[in-house]
Amino acid sequence: MTKPSEPDSDHGVDQKLDSLISRIQLLGGEGKRPKQLPGGAGSDVNFAGRSTEGKVSENVGGAIENVASSEAPAPAVNVQPRAVQRRSIPRQVRPVRSGRQTPSDHLPDGFTPSSDEPWRPREPVDLRRAGVNETLLEAVIYRFLINVGEAEGREIADQVKLPFTLIESLLARMKMEQHVAYKSTTATHDYVHVLTEIGRKVARGHLRDTTYYGACPVPLRDYIASVRYQTIDGQRPRKVDLQHAFRDLLISPRMLEKIGPAVASGRGMFLFGAPGNGKTSIAERITGAFGKYVWIPRAIDVAGEVLRIYDPMCHRSVMPDSGGGLLDDGSFDKRWVRIERPTIIAGGELTMDMLEVQCSPETNISEAPLQVKSNCGILVIDDFGRQKMRVDELLNRWIVPLEKRYDFLTMLSGKKIQVPFNQMVVFSTNLEPRDLVDDAFLRRIPYKIEAVDPSEDDFRTLFRVICKTMGIRFRPEVIDYLIETHYRAVGRPMRMCQPRDLLLQVKNYCLYNELEPELRNDYFDLACENYFSVM
Repeated sequence: MTKPSEPDSDHGVDQKLDSLISRIQLLGGEGKRPKQLPGGAGSDVNFAGRSTEGKVSENVGGAIENVASSEAPAPAVNVQPRAVQRRSIPRQVRPVRSGRQTPSDHLPDGFTPSSDEPWRPREPVDLRRAGVNETLLEAVIYRFLINVGEAEGREIADQVKLPFTLIESLLARMKMEQHVAYKSTTATHDYVHVLTEIGRKVARGHLRDTTYYGACPVPLRDYIASVRYQTIDGQRPRKVDLQHAFRDLLISPRMLEKIGPAVASGRGMFLFGAPGNGKTSIAERITGAFGKYVWIPRAIDVAGEVLRIYDPMCHRSVMPDSGGGLLDDGSFDKRWVRIERPTIIAGGELTMDMLEVQCSPETNISEAPLQVKSNCGILVIDDFGRQKMRVDELLNRWIVPLEKRYDFLTMLSGKKIQVPFNQMVVFSTNLEPRDLVDDAFLRRIPYKIEAVDPSEDDFRTLFRVICKTMGIRFRPEVIDYLIETHYRAVGRPMRMCQPRDLLLQVKNYCLYNELEPELRNDYFDLACENYFSVM
């Protein structure tokens, strides 16, 4: 992708470099290799050639040669003519842990892929090459102007998340067509744009289609490609990654050995067992075993229709810093948002409508379903079997996507599109999976893991850990009394959540009575009377 033009001072540097290279070539002869300059912005010359495919060749790593200072004559050196490419830094693509390699053509300068951020969208330099639907972009600008009344050109560019240089000609055309007028100029040599009466009529026509006037949508094909670059499939998290993800949970080594291969597979998983044993807590933390960030578009363009992907209710935005200068990592496409790898939880409120494209009749803005918003992350179906929809309806809806890894959606216009179904689906249930689904569906969920009751040792350890967290002195003899009196004597099973819940009751009782929180037998008697009264 062509870079924007450099400041005028850089042209002078180019001329000096060209002159120096010509001088070196004229001198020829035998001589010592030029000294290497100390690293510094703007002082290095990269003599690395390019391959026939336009990728940086392997000699880039150390092929930075020096230029002699102006105070001494240039040393003679044998130099074979090679293509000269000025770069602020040699850009190499480092493979992520999955073994995939992100195409360098789609990466901004100064960015190096990693397991935490395998891909980043490159800032567009041309509307056509960026796949921008100019008709759709123009409609967005009309709707924005009729809503705000007036706006500077750069404010419009910021609204549609495109560089001002790319929309400048479009705004000029709207001015020529007398749909837009210049109200005034600004100190930055910009114009304040307002709609004319003709322009307002055009804008009202666009408002009848949809009220959307946010970021310029990204082509559907670009979104599909981004999912391929950032997928969790094939990342193969290791044991150390899982231990890091579950660092704030007390989880047995046996349980970790079961969960590990399931997470590494990137496929579906059943978590079942008695309530209170941490199934939801485990499911919420699985995402932490994969890379930290993914990029998603704010909205995508589906044959002229806008489908909104980014949802602040489901996604946590973590935008990178814009450092400025030569190694500015902020040169990304602003139509995209960097988010924490998503973990979306749907419980008993899940309905069939939430799995399809939703459209508000008031705004005509289409919203992506949950499975699309969870792509490259985790989708947890909590309390599976207790949804408002029938279990067989959900299974029939997803039986093909779970296997094929793609889904079909129907847009408002009736157009059907194919989208990635690329997330790990975790079904968490208190019920026996075999009582909920048939063998055909169970075959597509390869891992069925039971969250068992904790052992007595684990139970005691939980009390010790939570006491430390709450600032309460741990007394093992009191825990002995609790287990003997309120568990063994009545045959009550132990659950992973109970140490936290009982200690909270003890602490709240002490705070209410203005007492120092501590472990006492009578305090636990009161807590158990409240907690287990109907259990």
